[in-house]
Amino acid sequence: MATTRDQHQIVETATEARQGEPGPSVAALLAISTGLAILILAVIWFVFFRT
Repeated sequence: MATTRDQHQIVETATEARQGEPGPSVAALLAISTGLAILILAVIWFVFFRT
């Protein structure tokens, strides 16, 4: 890390500033929530709209 101080202000490059990259846990959360939403919509469709 090449963090420097310039008159009591921290100066970072763009790459250093965005080091909080979404990891596998974010991808897993997205996949699980999307799957759950599809499952809930399928249940609602089968209960109310299937004749």
